[in-house]
Amino acid sequence: MFKKSNNRNMTAEKKITMKLKEDNSMKSAINAVPSIISSDVVIKGNVSTSGEIQLDGTVEGDLKSNSVTVGEHGMVKGKISADDVIVKGTVKGSITGRNIRIEKSAKITGDLCHQTLSIEAGAHIEGNLSHQERAATPSSTSTENRVNSINNTIKTEVQKKPIL
Repeated sequence: MFKKSNNRNMTAEKKITMKLKEDNSMKSAINAVPSIISSDVVIKGNVSTSGEIQLDGTVEGDLKSNSVTVGEHGMVKGKISADDVIVKGTVKGSITGRNIRIEKSAKITGDLCHQTLSIEAGAHIEGNLSHQERAATPSSTSTENRVNSINNTIKTEVQKKPIL
């Protein structure tokens, strides 16, 4: 009536399905908790994750993440690219994000490219602010560079031609 199941008799399709379920459950558990970089940690190099970063230490390099929070004692010397960025500490470099929130204890030296921006009174920012309807993609950036290059070439050509 009852039969002992034997993993050797499983079809390849069932094994793959079970493996995929295990992988997906592991990914959701890993991404549910933010990566915390504590105040005594110094990272020299780029940091990239698909999850969330809480930075209370120092990163000398670029940060790329879904969500980045730079704590009051946190410092970044490099670019930050994330959908959601909260800055309470120090950033020396550009910030590109969909939603950027700058709190009163923040000190930023660099450009901010955003869709939505919130700045608390008392925050210190040195740099340019630019509003983007959508995040810049590498292809749109290269197109923009080509257009700027063509415009510069046209200006140069016009300046070289004698006026009759």
